Amino acid sequence: MTKSKTWTAALLIIGDEILSGRTEDKNIAQVALWLNDQGIRLVEVRVVPDIEERIVSGLNALRSSHDYCFTTGGIGPTHDDITVDAVAKAFGVKVVVHPTARAILEDYYRDRPGGLTDARMRMARTPEGAELIANAASRAPGIRVGNVFILAGVPHIAAAMLDALDGTLEGGRKMLSLTIGARAPESDVADLLRQTEADHPGCAIGSYPFFKDGGYGSNFVIRSEDEALARDCGDVLKDRLRGHGFEPVEGGI
Repeated sequence: MTKSKTWTAALLIIGDEILSGRTEDKNIAQVALWLNDQGIRLVEVRVVPDIEERIVSGLNALRSSHDYCFTTGGIGPTHDDITVDAVAKAFGVKVVVHPTARAILEDYYRDRPGGLTDARMRMARTPEGAELIANAASRAPGIRVGNVFILAGVPHIAAAMLDALDGTLEGGRKMLSLTIGARAPESDVADLLRQTEADHPGCAIGSYPFFKDGGYGSNFVIRSEDEALARDCGDVLKDRLRGHGFEPVEGGI
C-alpha cells in the first residue's frame, strides 16, 4: 500500500457551560465522524472557558500544529459570545461586520418580532478577511479564517455548517474500521493483540472491554485506510482468538 499524507484536525470547544458540566458536549463525535468522511483525522480536542486569552492561546497552538482547526461555541448574540473577537486577535486582524452576513440576517429577521437588533447583529461580525459558512438551520453563518473553521455550539446548527462544508476540504483516505467481539478478558489476549497488530503494518487494533450478561469480554476494533488489509488482519485475529479458546463474533458483542 502506497503511503499517503495523513491530514489532521483539532477541535477547540469553547464554553464555560461545558467545563462546568451544565452542558454535555455532543459535537466531538459528529465532528470526528464528519472529518473521517472527508479523509481527515481528528487527533486532538481541547476545551477552554469563555476567556479571550485562553481561546487565543488554544487556537494558535492547534491551528499551527494541524492541517485544520475547528471551534464550536461562542458565536451567538450574547455578551459572552467572544469567539469571533478571540479568533480575530489570534490572526492579528480587526473585527468587521461582514456585508453578506448582514444581508442574510436582515432578510431572516425582516418579518420576525424585534427585527435585526444590535444583539442579533453580533452574529454578522467576523474577523476581517473571513469567509462565511452557510447555515441552513438558523441562517446565521459560520466562519472560515485560513485553516480555522468557526462553528456554532448548538449541535444541530454545527451539523448544518458541516453539511455546507462537505467535500470542500482537501483530505486523504478515509479510515475504515471493523469490529470483532469475544468473551475474552483483555489481560488474556493482550499479547495476542500486540502481535497481530505488529504483523499487520497499516492497521491499528483498539481493545474495548465490557461486562455484560454476567461475564467479561472485549470488542476489538481494527482500523486501517486499506479495507483488504483490515479484513486480513481481522481474519488472523479471529483465528488466533479461536486458538486461545475464545469464539470471535463479527461486528462485536
